[in-house]
Amino acid sequence: MTPTRQPAMLPLAFRSFREAEPGPKWRSLFGQFWPAYKAWFFSEGDAARPAYLPSLRALRAAMPELAPTYETLCELAGGSDRAARFLSLYCPPAYLSGCSQLVWHDGEPALIRNYDYAPWLCEGVLLLTAWNGRRVMAMSDCAWGVLDGMNEDGLAVSLSFGGRRVLGLGFGVPLLLRYVLEFCTTVAEAAQALARIPVHMAYNVTMVDRQGHFLTLFLSPDHAAVVRNVPLATNHQTRVELPHHAALTRSVEREHYLRMRLGWLGDDLEIVARDFLKPPLYATDYRHGFGTLYTAVYRPRQGALELRWPGFSWHQSFHEFREEQCLVRFPSNRSGVSTLRSTDLSGIVAHPHHAHG
Repeated sequence: MTPTRQPAMLPLAFRSFREAEPGPKWRSLFGQFWPAYKAWFFSEGDAARPAYLPSLRALRAAMPELAPTYETLCELAGGSDRAARFLSLYCPPAYLSGCSQLVWHDGEPALIRNYDYAPWLCEGVLLLTAWNGRRVMAMSDCAWGVLDGMNEDGLAVSLSFGGRRVLGLGFGVPLLLRYVLEFCTTVAEAAQALARIPVHMAYNVTMVDRQGHFLTLFLSPDHAAVVRNVPLATNHQTRVELPHHAALTRSVEREHYLRMRLGWLGDDLEIVARDFLKPPLYATDYRHGFGTLYTAVYRPRQGALELRWPGFSWHQSFHEFREEQCLVRFPSNRSGVSTLRSTDLSGIVAHPHHAHG
């Protein structure tokens, strides 16, 4: 999917949609992204991915409460065998990314995260749903998975790659985050769920709830979840196992900076959030697929989310959620990120600028 010659600016439209029950808006979004997702999911051949029935059985065994939503989405997606296998997110292909995440507390808790990835591989879609009776506001991945998000009970979660090559039988972690936001209300409940659901790759999940409780879990398919009472994560777990990736993404440097940041008492959330828009946390190698696509600030007690870029921020909340679009242009050279706020979508699903692959 990567062009042989990158343009000077790499545009990505960030869009927000509200749809309580799965319906035409989700179906339209799936139709936009499905060709790229299908090429990615079956890139190693049809036989490399589990068949439909084993995928369905695995999902029902691990996340039975989510199965009715899955079946509804499969119908909306057209009911094909390949779409159903993809939507199960069972044993997907491997994929790597960056990301920094930090829980901050200056009177009220907040989760701050940078999502570092390739602009042309990101959906850029913020969904507000109530698929299982609980409102969930989350950045979408793999059509219904979650990169980061929050539910109306004040549970906020985000993911980052765990820096290990190991693969196993399990689900893509975006689906695990969808599950905990749909059915959990506290960090303790979410940790119990994440510890029992099999994951196909190593990932780190940081979360905080309305009471200010936080945890980071190191998930991996080859050992039990490691639960840490720490409010941060980058792209390795207990030790660095991929030195080249860690050096490329500055994972250790970013972790050290976050730990140091926790020791700077007296700073408020605004000051800390601005640090995420500067090195070493802010990444700019967009041309090679490792740049900060957005900084997210979740405020569980307010039910509010803010997406940030240099010089621009986008506010959403459960109480005042707007269907909007903003265009962000990422540089393939050393020039700066630019943003342009566009019109209210008014419930109309716009044509995509990019699809995940």
